[in-house]
Amino acid sequence: MIREMHREEIPECVRVIRRSHQTVADEFGFTPENAQRYVAFATDEKRLLWHIDHEKRLMFLEEQDGIVRGYYSLLLKQNGECELGNLSVLPEYRHHGIGTALLAHAIDTALKENCSIMQLSIVEENTILRKWYEQNGAVHTGTKKFDFFPFTCGYMKIHLN
Repeated sequence: MIREMHREEIPECVRVIRRSHQTVADEFGFTPENAQRYVAFATDEKRLLWHIDHEKRLMFLEEQDGIVRGYYSLLLKQNGECELGNLSVLPEYRHHGIGTALLAHAIDTALKENCSIMQLSIVEENTILRKWYEQNGAVHTGTKKFDFFPFTCGYMKIHLN
């Protein structure tokens, strides 16, 4: 079941985000030393509280039998755009449609909020993830290299209308 996250569930959502993104860190050799700002290392309770209180992000989790298995956030922007953040599925629950369900829920939520474009970012070198997003309607729009990351940031968007 996908539902809105409650404030008291922030610690559990932090755990889901960090564990989910750690697999990418392990695969590509990201560490707290070479990628301090990468989501697996930078996400904490303070950051999610900032997302709720200051950015007013919408936050959702997927759970079954009381176990939080997935998470995403949605930042509503100006001019009908929104940003999908931290779509995460715990490694042991992958390949069971949870990520696809979370993405579909995010798209439905964005449409209800009158968004016409959903933006997202990925580790560009993660070609499997890029292909998954493309299979789910995302279009690659560009890349950017930052000095503080040992990877290239890839940018994608999904046209909702």
